[in-house]
Amino acid sequence: MGIINDRLMIVRKENHMKRITVALAGLGSRGKDTYAPVAKLLPEKMEITAIADIDETKVEEVAREYGVPRERCFSSAEEMLKEEKLADVMFIATQDRQHVGHALPALEKGYDLLLEKPVSPDLDECRELLKSASEKGRKVVVCHVLRYTPFYTKVKELIDDRVIGDVVTVMGIENVGYWHQAHSFVRGNWRNSDITSPMILQKCCHDMDLLLWLTGKTCDSVTSFGSTYLFKKEKAPEGAAMRCLDGCRAKNECPFDAEKIYITNEKTGIAHGKSDWPCNVLTLQPTEESVMEALKTGPYGRCVYHCDNNVVDHQVVNLNMTDGSTISFTMTGCTEENSRYTKFMGTKGEIEASLHSNLITVRPFGKEKQIIDVSKLSDDFSGHAGGDNRMVEQFLDMVREGSEPGHSMTTLEKSLESHYIALAAEQSRILRGKLVPLKDIR
Repeated sequence: MGIINDRLMIVRKENHMKRITVALAGLGSRGKDTYAPVAKLLPEKMEITAIADIDETKVEEVAREYGVPRERCFSSAEEMLKEEKLADVMFIATQDRQHVGHALPALEKGYDLLLEKPVSPDLDECRELLKSASEKGRKVVVCHVLRYTPFYTKVKELIDDRVIGDVVTVMGIENVGYWHQAHSFVRGNWRNSDITSPMILQKCCHDMDLLLWLTGKTCDSVTSFGSTYLFKKEKAPEGAAMRCLDGCRAKNECPFDAEKIYITNEKTGIAHGKSDWPCNVLTLQPTEESVMEALKTGPYGRCVYHCDNNVVDHQVVNLNMTDGSTISFTMTGCTEENSRYTKFMGTKGEIEASLHSNLITVRPFGKEKQIIDVSKLSDDFSGHAGGDNRMVEQFLDMVREGSEPGHSMTTLEKSLESHYIALAAEQSRILRGKLVPLKDIR
């Protein structure tokens, strides 16, 4: 028995020291700019050995940067998945409606998966993937990165320690930010649910996942209201052109003017040295000249009132939980900041959590309040408030050690609860606020 245990210890040690090889499907801002760089940050844990994208220039750049041989560079995820297994795991960062179509054959080939959210806007696809992963015994972790942040880890700790007793009411809001709404959900890839996902799923399955995880609760039923209030042709100001650079007479007063967002804005503009997201979505190597050229001809130079968008720019969701507690959540694109705020109200106190300020305020009833500055708890707040790198590292460690996912990791089964809520909310919204029981969705 002692010999067997010694051998198990040796195997576990070897697995722990192993560098995990990654096949990366999709080289957009998540694949290329978020997940790939972890190979440089943690070279002892991760190596990229195969890549795929429909954009040849991105494939060439990533191959050169990470030393991926030409024979392991592919023009699509489908082409890569025709090959025998090329790595220990696959990171799937393709478009929303492609995820399951790429994940199923990847599971067949024996890959464990890090899967970009949302899993799919199609409930049948979600169920099919869950069944396949279970039957094949593969691990699938969905990229709900906010769970892994120092900020929400601390909020979870406070709630689990019952510093405010039982959570009775939660009020949450995601402030998408006016320019982010315009960039991603009016002009950009996620503007139209017919080709991607409903806004409440694509943007806010993060939030639904967080609310379930933080409170430890289960949703019973949902109601929701929302619409596209602003970003439609009826709201276009007088003199608005079809494109921002085509002599638009509303340009000076329009905060959504593409030249302002991508060129002159201090937070996002290339003229202020902001060459990462969102400018690197417009052009691979952002300069003032290349960004301006992209605005002249590409989708990001279109007037926000004359696009082919159909996703909402504001939505409220009410969640009735199985224990009788309630959660209200608001998503809106009509904000200055791109941030989240949540208030938890319990039987013994309340917690206010502002991700924008990195401050958590705890107010126990009848006692002194406590303010926790989360910026002092970590030295890495890059990428979704520090969540991106931590998520990838935890996934790599799980595979290296051959262990089961930790209690905070977003397994496929856990993630799908957030999808059920979001899709129930979209169904309710379309039906003008009709109550949708979650059992009907699950």
